[in-house]
Amino acid sequence: MDADGEDAPKGCLAKRIGVAIVGGLVTLIGLALIVLPGPAIVVIPIGLSILATQFVWPRRYLRKTRDLAARLKEKACARRSNGSPS
Repeated sequence: MDADGEDAPKGCLAKRIGVAIVGGLVTLIGLALIVLPGPAIVVIPIGLSILATQFVWPRRYLRKTRDLAARLKEKACARRSNGSPS
C-alpha cells in the first residue's frame, strides 16, 4: 500500500515499461503543446491517465486536478448565481 492507502497496480515488467513509454510520450507531447498550438489541457490528462494504469503517482495528480476543477466549477456557479460579473 502507498501513502494514500491504495495498492500499487501489479503487472509484468514489460507492460509497465510499455505504459511508461507511451504515457510518458503523450504527457511530454502535452507539455510541449503548452507553448505550441494545440490542446495541451486535453493531452496532458490523457497521458497521466495512461500512466495511472500502472503507477500510483499520476493518480494523485489526476485526483488533485479533479478536485481543483470541481472547486473552480462551484466557485464559478456561485458567482453566476450571485450576479457577480467575472
